[in-house]
Amino acid sequence: MGLLNRLLAHPLTAGLSVDDPRTTCLRREIIREKVFLRSIYTEWYQRIVCALPHRKNVLELGSGAGFLRELLPDVITSEVFETPGVRLVADACDLPLPDRSLDAIVMTDVFHHIPDVGRFLHEAARCIRPGGKIVMIEPWCTPWSEWVYTRLHSEPFVPQGGWEIPKTGPLSGANGALPWIVLERDRAVFERDYAQWQIKAIEPLMPISYLLSGGVSMRSLVPGWLYPLIRAVESRLDQHRWAMFALIELERKP
Repeated sequence: MGLLNRLLAHPLTAGLSVDDPRTTCLRREIIREKVFLRSIYTEWYQRIVCALPHRKNVLELGSGAGFLRELLPDVITSEVFETPGVRLVADACDLPLPDRSLDAIVMTDVFHHIPDVGRFLHEAARCIRPGGKIVMIEPWCTPWSEWVYTRLHSEPFVPQGGWEIPKTGPLSGANGALPWIVLERDRAVFERDYAQWQIKAIEPLMPISYLLSGGVSMRSLVPGWLYPLIRAVESRLDQHRWAMFALIELERKP
């Protein structure tokens, strides 16, 4: 797979560390230029915006490479390091925000990089008003996704892992299975220890689209015009067996 990865690696970021802020800037260009991948992000953002209780006082974590602000102009963009177009440099586990100042926190592919998600959940509960939400799109563990993520993806995917991950760098530390671990495998622990939060919805989705897009680090395997057809085909699959991602909604209890 090493040779295949080198052959398919996107030329803009080939050889760069994911912890280098330049990589984040270049990934923004990649998302914009790859029509199929941009369609995925557009759908993700639309789903996130539709799930919000209010569209003011919304913080996005990990905004650097994305374009949610085009759909949600008032969103507070943030990143773990300074990068163009981002309003706030912030650590998800230590947010520089007043108590109950947010209606929601949103993210795409960020939760599984947070080194201490327990601390983040407490911090989010401090900052989000009752009735507010955490809304995110994250990798999800299914028989198909576990095979793909453990064989074809560079990030660790360890369903047997714990809640904390090594902090090797701002973006390189990861466990793609972490959202599933916290909210599915260890759901009883989550509900006991983080009683401020209620799981409102977990919707598995997208068995093959992201894989075909090549993501932000690989070349696309399909042209952009095929996106509607591929989404129609994969919508007929059993998402609980085949999905690679999930739309997750957590609601802050009174």
